[in-house]
Amino acid sequence: MARKYKRLNYEDRKAIEAMCKQGKRAEEIAEAMDVHRATIYHELKRGGAENGNRKQYSADMAQKAI
Repeated sequence: MARKYKRLNYEDRKAIEAMCKQGKRAEEIAEAMDVHRATIYHELKRGGAENGNRKQYSADMAQKAI
């Protein structure tokens, strides 16, 4: 079954931030959030996780960027 489009909210972003700090891979986060992995990659970029350093991701920064 194909996944439906899902817009991330602040609570989702906080969950992503927590998983990033735990060292989870983007694919693992996507599976846990039931979204496509590209959604997570875009979100990580939006939240300031640069050069593959996911621990820099900030839910607050990503929320302000939208």
